[in-house]
Amino acid sequence: MKIAIASDHAAFELKEKIVQHLKELGHEPMDFGVHDNTSVDYPDYGAKVGKVVSEGEFERGILLCGTGIGMSITANKFPGVRATLVYDNYTARMSRLHNDSNVLVIGGRTTGISTAFDILETWLTTQYEGGRHALRLKKISDLDNNRRGE
Repeated sequence: MKIAIASDHAAFELKEKIVQHLKELGHEPMDFGVHDNTSVDYPDYGAKVGKVVSEGEFERGILLCGTGIGMSITANKFPGVRATLVYDNYTARMSRLHNDSNVLVIGGRTTGISTAFDILETWLTTQYEGGRHALRLKKISDLDNNRRGE
């Protein structure tokens, strides 16, 4: 799967490890930055991934910052993006199963590497359940459309 990925400086090292792990799992990560740990503004990088997932260029995205909170807020500004801040296997599983999450967000300063890999693998392999959750996601999509004046 082609996956867009980006981080800010606070999660640069974790992002680099996740990029490598994605390749080992057979995925094709596209790294939208950052490329070192020089201080940057996280919205610039969250917007890059939010935009390409929203426009359908990538089926899924991954964002990382210090806590994951800022990246979550940023990515969710884009129509059709369902960015979920995940901190363990349960939240990773539920974000896909019930919410059809298409952008995974992890806190680089709050999540260890082994936990991050477990989260990633769970998120990548869990399928959306649909059913009663589809109506809920439609309501969220309708909010996107209303915000845009449609």
